[in-house]
Amino acid sequence: MTRYSSTRGQVKNLLFEEAVMMGLADDGGLLVPDEFPHVGNKLREWRALNFTELSLEIMLLFTSGRIPREEFTSLVQRSYTSFRHPKITPVKSMGEIHILELFHGPTFAFKDVALQFLGNLFECFLKKRNHPLRILGATSGDTGSAAIHGMRGKKGVDVFMLHPKGRVSPIQELQMTTVLDSNIHNLAIEGSFDDAQAIVKALFNDYEFKQNYHLGSVNSINWARILAQIVYYFYAWFQVTKGESEYVSFAVPTGNFGNVLAGYYAKRMGLPIDKLVIGTNENDILHRFFSKGEYHQAAVKKTLSPSMDIQISSNFERYLYDLAENSAEKLQFWMDYFERNGKLTIEDDLLKKAKTDFVSASVEDGEILEMVRRFHQENGYLLDPHTAVGVRATEKNNIQTPVICLACAHPAKFGQAVREALGRNPELPDELAALENLKTRSKTVLADPETIKKVMLEKLEA
Repeated sequence: MTRYSSTRGQVKNLLFEEAVMMGLADDGGLLVPDEFPHVGNKLREWRALNFTELSLEIMLLFTSGRIPREEFTSLVQRSYTSFRHPKITPVKSMGEIHILELFHGPTFAFKDVALQFLGNLFECFLKKRNHPLRILGATSGDTGSAAIHGMRGKKGVDVFMLHPKGRVSPIQELQMTTVLDSNIHNLAIEGSFDDAQAIVKALFNDYEFKQNYHLGSVNSINWARILAQIVYYFYAWFQVTKGESEYVSFAVPTGNFGNVLAGYYAKRMGLPIDKLVIGTNENDILHRFFSKGEYHQAAVKKTLSPSMDIQISSNFERYLYDLAENSAEKLQFWMDYFERNGKLTIEDDLLKKAKTDFVSASVEDGEILEMVRRFHQENGYLLDPHTAVGVRATEKNNIQTPVICLACAHPAKFGQAVREALGRNPELPDELAALENLKTRSKTVLADPETIKKVMLEKLEA
C-alpha cells in the first residue's frame, strides 16, 4: 500500500487521501510516495488502452488501495468528458518532432488534465468529511483558469486564486475573472508570480490558519497534480512507438518544474525515456542548474512566454530530494541555505548524475518568435510561445532519439507573440472569442500574506 512522506522528514506514513488534502506538507515540505512501482512489464498490456483506461491503471497504483475501483473509474471518466478531442492528449507528428497536444481541455491548457481530475477528487473526499475546503493557489496564467474551471460550483469548496497583475496574457486573465460563481475569488496581486507563490507558501506554513480554515492546494505542490500528469507521458509514448523497448525523449517547456517532474517519475517507473529536455525562457534558473549546477535566484523578467516567468520552481524540491537519495536532512540543509542566500550550488558528481536524465537550454524572446515563424512555414502548424521554447531547446541539444515536445497551451491564448511572429492575430476558438463580452470580477491587493489572509477571512465571513 503506497504511503506518502514529506521531503522535510517530519510528516510520514500518509495515505493518498491525506496527502491530497494536505497539499503542502505540514512541515513545509512536499509530499512524495515512499516508493515508485516499476511497470515496465505492463507496457505491452497497456498499449491497447485509451487515455481514461490508462489513467485508471496508473493512478490506482498510488491511491493506497483506499478508493474502490468502480468509484474511481467513474471519477476518472467524469474528469475527461469536457475535453474536445477523443484521445484527450493526442500526438501530431511534424517531421523530426512529435507534438503532444495537451490543450484540448476546457481552458485550452495542459493544466486541465490534472485539475479536472483534482476537482472531482476533492469533491469525492469532501463527501466523507464534515468540513469545507478553502483552496489557496498562485498562478502565472494557466493554473488559475484550469483550477477555477475545475472547482467552480463544487459543493464545500472556495477558491482563492492569486495572479500577478498585468503579467498574465489578456485571455488568461479573462478565463479567470469571467467566472462569477460565488465560490470563486480572483485576487490580482501587485507583484510577480514568485511573490504570489511565496504568499501561498507563507499561509500554508501558518499551521493554525491552515488547520482552522482547512486550506487545500491546487498548485503542483499537490501530489495529485503530478500523478495525473504522469499518465500522458505513457500515453504519448504508446502513440509514437511500436515496440516495448523503444526509447524516446521528451522536450518540456518548464517554469515550476511540475510537468517535467512527472516525466522524470514516469522514467523511474520504467517508461523508456532517454532524455528530458528542459526548455526555459530568459528566466533560466533551471537551465543554469542543469548546465552548471547553480540554482541561483535572479530577478524575474517579463517575456513572451509568461507562464514560465518564474525564478523559484516550487516543485524542484521533490527532485532535489531524489538527488539527495531521499535524505530529508540533506534536503533540509539545502533548502535552508537557499532560503537564506537565494542560491544553491551542487557538487560535480551530483551534476553529472542530474545530466544522465536531463539536458536544458534557455530560449530568448527573439528565438521564440523565429521558432514560431519557421515552424509555421515548414509545417503549417502554429506553436504557442511556450511550446516554441521546448522545440527550440530540442534543437539546441544533440538528441539521438525521437523527441516528443509537450504543447502546453493553445496558441490563441498568446496573441501578442503570434502577432509579432506572423504579423497577424491567431484565430480564436469560439469559447475564447466569447470571453470579451462577459462580465468580470477581480480584486487588486498588495503582495503581502497578512493582506491576503484578511481578504480571505472577509470573503468567508460574507
